[in-house]
Amino acid sequence: MAEKTYDFISMGRSSIDLYSADVGAPFVDISRFDAFVGGCPTNVAVAAARQGLRTALVTGLGPDPVGDFLVKFLHQEGINMKFSPRKPGKRTSAVVLGIEPPDRFPLVYYRDGCADIELTIDDAQTAPLADTRALLISGTGLSREPSRSATMFAAEQARRQGATVYLDVDFRADQWHDPRAFGVVVRSVLPWIDVVIGSEEEIKASALTDASQVVIEHSQISDPKIDGDLRAAIETVLAAGSGSLVLKRGQEGAAVYLQDGEVIEAAPFAVEVLNILGAGDAFAGGLIAARSRGMDWHPSLRTANANGAIVVTKPGCANFMPTEEETVAFIVSQGGY
Repeated sequence: MAEKTYDFISMGRSSIDLYSADVGAPFVDISRFDAFVGGCPTNVAVAAARQGLRTALVTGLGPDPVGDFLVKFLHQEGINMKFSPRKPGKRTSAVVLGIEPPDRFPLVYYRDGCADIELTIDDAQTAPLADTRALLISGTGLSREPSRSATMFAAEQARRQGATVYLDVDFRADQWHDPRAFGVVVRSVLPWIDVVIGSEEEIKASALTDASQVVIEHSQISDPKIDGDLRAAIETVLAAGSGSLVLKRGQEGAAVYLQDGEVIEAAPFAVEVLNILGAGDAFAGGLIAARSRGMDWHPSLRTANANGAIVVTKPGCANFMPTEEETVAFIVSQGGY
């Protein structure tokens, strides 16, 4: 097989993230914010690049100073941005976040008229989908047209060209007119997906059909740590075509569920939580990098857990993703893989 130019392409949401600089203050009492780069696929791109992958990002940006802010940072990270078009008349999106550890992180999205949801099939065709070893798409990229068709097209084309295609479920309920629509759309793209990455809530949302979960009889999955609804949801996702499903369990670690019913678990790392936002994106970047290096599932999950554990101790997302050296040193300091 010919060498690919890119190890990884990430496609979808990007934003400027305004994080409370008054850690612990209620949202109404915040006096100042720090500006970082964010958005699930953008965060994953940075995480993967810092882990050593040759990375490109496909997102839509407004012809505005906020877009310039993102591009400058991402260029400095070594991420190829030439496949991320500026969208006239649209704005680079924004997120505002309060930080009240350990469990309150009020979040507000500003996505009306945002540029990244305007990605088109033409934009996807411009991207080097035949020249990458892996592609990541996200659930939010499927929430509206024209991004939905562009995202599905990208997954289809990359998979046909031999890339490993990842779906970060990235379920944001307020970006969908109906949570059932989320499930319908996600399931429609699963035949082109090799690896689904999501939390319990996200996996259940992916299987939602009406008011209840799909019920799978004679389940192949034997995992006492999950309830019947989650087991049925995992079975539904795998039956729809995905080759494997990675479940993010936060402080309980992670597990991968394979088509043959095998479950591989990886223990978490104990750290003091400052901010949970971005940890899942760090997890995905670490996982993709580890799998790209040929690591088996267990050490890949441990690498992903380590990346997530490092980022929950930081006050932001993309700007604080660890390098490969930092991740390895952290794992060694915590007892190894």
